[in-house]
Amino acid sequence: MASALILIDIQVGFDSPLWGSRNNPGAEDNAGLLLAAWRKSSAPICHIRHISSEPGSPLGPGAGSTFKPQVTPFDGEAIFEKSVNSAFIGTQLEQHLTQSSIADLVICGLTTPHCVSTTTRMAANLGFTVRLAHDACASFATNASTKWAEAMAPLAPQVIHDTAISHLHGEFARAMTTQAILIEGP
Repeated sequence: MASALILIDIQVGFDSPLWGSRNNPGAEDNAGLLLAAWRKSSAPICHIRHISSEPGSPLGPGAGSTFKPQVTPFDGEAIFEKSVNSAFIGTQLEQHLTQSSIADLVICGLTTPHCVSTTTRMAANLGFTVRLAHDACASFATNASTKWAEAMAPLAPQVIHDTAISHLHGEFARAMTTQAILIEGP
């Protein structure tokens, strides 16, 4: 069975200036390349959407919860909605993967130190093998304390991203580029 592609929270709400500066402006395009390859191979795809319960959140119900154009789901592709960091909490994702006999995942999305990291850690803890497309993920300046972000700006988003990836690689996932994953295939 092919690996399932898990696309986490690649939503229009992350275009809000509220999040501050970010790294990796090509993350969505890389996620789109993975999605195209998975579709071409008829491999399993799971879209994750964050619906925030916080008043005024850019990821609240409505326009902010819309998937970005590079990763808009096709009819029949699985969509799971969550309101916490992990795509496994409060959703049927684990059951869906298990019932489909899927043991291997490729994960990408937004944001690296939050929903991507939490979902990757849980996936590994649940027994899934994970390849993490680190260049199809991104972090924002708001992912750090204000004092630290001000001191490190504009490097903060990249440092946060790289740190999160280094914490995941080896123990919870194999961090790889999009191109390396495409070469291995679904």
